[in-house]
Amino acid sequence: MVLAGVAAAVPTGQVLVVEDVDTGEHYVTQPVSNGSTVGLEYMHSVEKTRVYDEYRIEGRTLVNTRMEFESYGWGLPSGVNVTNVDGTFVYEPSEPITRLETLSVSPGRIANHTLIIDDREYDLVAETNASDVRIHVERRTLRDVFL
Repeated sequence: MVLAGVAAAVPTGQVLVVEDVDTGEHYVTQPVSNGSTVGLEYMHSVEKTRVYDEYRIEGRTLVNTRMEFESYGWGLPSGVNVTNVDGTFVYEPSEPITRLETLSVSPGRIANHTLIIDDREYDLVAETNASDVRIHVERRTLRDVFL
C-alpha cells in the first residue's frame, strides 16, 4: 500500500496550464518539457499591429526569449537593440530579462490572442470565452494523470 502511494506521487512530467483567474477552471493543459516554447500572439490595442512574445520553459519558469512587433507603441520595448526583419522588429535579449512563474493574460476579442505551445495553436479567446487567465507550468504525478 505504501509503495502504491509513493508511486502515485512520482513526477511524470510537466504541463502548461491555462486556468481561469476567478474559478481555477483549466481551459488548456498541454504537456511540455524543458526547452519547450510558448508563444503569445495578438494585435496591439493602439497600434493595430501584430505582437508576438515567446517564452522558453525552464523548470516551472517561463523565460522571455523573443519579441516581434511591427510598430513602436505603449508597452513595447523602445530602448533596446532590435533587428528589422522584413519590416518586423525582432528583440532577442542576450540575457533573459523576464522570468515568470505565472503569465496573466486578458484574452481580447479585438486583440485576438493566440497561444502557441511548441507549434500547436490555441485560439485563446475561444478557449476561454475571453476570460482572464493565468498561464503556468505544473509538475504532474501519476495520481494527477489518473484523476
